[in-house]
Amino acid sequence: MAKEMIAMLLAGGQGSRLYALTEKLAKPAVPFGGKYRIIDFPLSNCVNSGIDTVGILTQYQPLVLNEYIGNGQPWDLDRLYGGVHVLPPYQKASGSDWYKGTANAIYQNISFIERYDPKYVIILSGDQICKQDYSDFLKFHKEKDAEFSVAVMEVPWEEASRFGLMVADENDKITEFQEKPKTPKSNLASMGIYIFNWDILRKYLEEDEADPNSENDFGNNIIPNLLRDQRRMYAYHFNGYWKDVGTISSLWEANMEVLDPEHSGINLFDEDWKIYSRNSGMTGHKISAGATVENSMITDGCRIKGAVKHSILFAGVRVEKGAVIEDAVIMGGTVVKAGAVVKHCIVAENVTIGENAVVGAMPTDEEKGVATIGDGIIIGDNAKIGPNAMVNNNVEGGGEQW
Repeated sequence: MAKEMIAMLLAGGQGSRLYALTEKLAKPAVPFGGKYRIIDFPLSNCVNSGIDTVGILTQYQPLVLNEYIGNGQPWDLDRLYGGVHVLPPYQKASGSDWYKGTANAIYQNISFIERYDPKYVIILSGDQICKQDYSDFLKFHKEKDAEFSVAVMEVPWEEASRFGLMVADENDKITEFQEKPKTPKSNLASMGIYIFNWDILRKYLEEDEADPNSENDFGNNIIPNLLRDQRRMYAYHFNGYWKDVGTISSLWEANMEVLDPEHSGINLFDEDWKIYSRNSGMTGHKISAGATVENSMITDGCRIKGAVKHSILFAGVRVEKGAVIEDAVIMGGTVVKAGAVVKHCIVAENVTIGENAVVGAMPTDEEKGVATIGDGIIIGDNAKIGPNAMVNNNVEGGGEQW
């Protein structure tokens, strides 16, 4: 039984610009918004859009991601025919072949796609925070009789040169593609979300694989080849919430936007478009007498005896008496001990911040950095961590890192 459309989710990214946060896990597994991980967004979008078959292509540090996805049950993707499948690079008779690029990753899984004989394939990114109805996108693709469609967002002209840009005519037909150009001809940024007719995608993947000079990449190779052959290519204008959380500051900003759904456009409390996640299985949170919590998101299992302001606390965080947290993202299992001050920073999972330690600082005109503490790190009592620090080793009591 053929599927109309299946999704292929590229989740192999190293996320190297997230530094300490992705030393031990793949970027799509990075925690977000109190009780989620980044990959919850595309998976939930698939389910909410009626897509029940998803291949997740993993590569870098996949263990946490694989364990998290499991059989796909939290996203209603534990299906007998279809469902969610983790697709690491696998060993062939000729030897192991690491995914060489985004196009090569899909090429290596042609046999998986063929099992479902789809008419369309949607290619998704596992490292964006985005709420999008893919069924609207497919409807656009069909109405245009397109062979390839790409979701685009209008970005400010002064930022356009940071993106892959689609130049399109008044009918949204793509006439040119510019990869991070110095002089942009368009401000339509590619979101890295594509719909292909499967027969077209297969043909171009096979041609690309046969080209020894190709980088095997959608942006650098496949899209230019489609343009060269004058294929029917269209730009789908998306105007919902989308954020590429590829840097520490953008990840911090996106978390902070969760606290202001009316203005930011990201509403994690929307009953009509739920974002599903694998629940932590912890007890409810407890805010003790004398604690203060203001405009914050506090998740399962948190124990708060100190002060928390405009921050996101993931499951199982403990804040001891006299500790102060402000403008911070504190990931699961972290302990902030008595008297510690933690401001304007991202703290990864299972960190211990010692008594009276200072981590980060509120930004000034000269200093705008987001301090970052890596997974499992111990910050000693009375240590001082400056606003631009990227900490991936333990810091002794009284030690400093700037």
